[in-house]
Amino acid sequence: MRFLALLFSAILTLSASSPAKSKAQHPFPFHVNYAKSISPSAYSQKELDRNLYRYYQQWKKNYLVKETIYYRIASDKNDKSRTVSEGQGYGMMIIAYFAGADPDAKEIFDGLYAYKQAHPSTIQNAFMSWEISPDIHSSDSAFDGDADIAYALLLADKQWGSQGTLNYKKEALKIIDALLEYTIGTKSHLPLLGDWVEQNGKKYNQYTTRSSDFMISHFRTFYHVSGNQKWLKVIDACQKAIIQIQTLPDNKSTLVSDFLYFDTKKKHFFPTKRHFLEEEDNSYYYNACRIPWRIGTDALLNDDSTSRRIVQKMLYWIWQKSRKNPEKIKSGYHLDGTVIGDYPSAVFIAPFGVAAKTEPHMQKFLDAIYESVKSRHENYYEDSVSLLSQLVITNNYWDPGKD
Repeated sequence: MRFLALLFSAILTLSASSPAKSKAQHPFPFHVNYAKSISPSAYSQKELDRNLYRYYQQWKKNYLVKETIYYRIASDKNDKSRTVSEGQGYGMMIIAYFAGADPDAKEIFDGLYAYKQAHPSTIQNAFMSWEISPDIHSSDSAFDGDADIAYALLLADKQWGSQGTLNYKKEALKIIDALLEYTIGTKSHLPLLGDWVEQNGKKYNQYTTRSSDFMISHFRTFYHVSGNQKWLKVIDACQKAIIQIQTLPDNKSTLVSDFLYFDTKKKHFFPTKRHFLEEEDNSYYYNACRIPWRIGTDALLNDDSTSRRIVQKMLYWIWQKSRKNPEKIKSGYHLDGTVIGDYPSAVFIAPFGVAAKTEPHMQKFLDAIYESVKSRHENYYEDSVSLLSQLVITNNYWDPGKD
């Protein structure tokens, strides 16, 4: 398997497309007019683009690693020995969005995908091993990394076409079909944590899920590209689960927990226990902090009223809790509204910039969020989520499922 992956990667490198075929069809900056949205008001669009490209260049310097014919995204700028599928997905999306401005984008993208192919999951080889490090050479999968990789391949198809050595769209559809077959609940219609989860497992199953895997705008794109209506059921199930968590009597924040489960007796979703899989799993922490970006993107790209209501509830709560000051947005909250991490971080601030774009009354708050994150650099996770959120905030995040 590894030999074949190496051979595949070598072919990609040696068979580069001609300059004409490699020309980006949606070169950065590529602006989108989102539904019912606002933008940072203190800057022109050209200034927003310039700031974003500067941020991208620093992100690339900090996290992009070249290894012979491969490229990968390091999960720590101080120790670049480890890569996770989540980061590889982020990286492929980011590189595709900056094609045109970055003349090396196609080479890098193909090298990132070749690295993914060289490190398949030990269970389903359509997916990527969720972690690769000096001590771990292969593992099972994580849902979000593979979903982002599939989405990135669709971006690549729109950027460079699929007539070259690598058929981006065909590769994307392979992953999209595999996601449905192996990592979506057959009855719950919810994302499984990864290919290692059994549909009816005792602890981890189709009714125990990670809220940040509810990548609704991705799923809508997967539906448009594949034509498979099962994705519509996934969207509906994800939105209903979030709304049930938001409306629990003891949820004073309207935020959503990192992990949730469906109580089959009570017919309702609840937060899992604290150490269900990671740390503060029953709270709004380092997973769920991505929800305002993921769900807000759907509201903006697709004018979905349910997604808009979900993020605006969270937005108004954090606006009040922070006293309209993004620097007072803390790194994690229990659902009763009490603070977990008493410090600000871009990974908690930037996604609310996407949410704020959906509400014209939040212009001052959006302006303050943008000022807080536009040149704020922390580490891999924070910077990657911030950069992807800023693509939306600056109107540069487009949907490869639309013409």
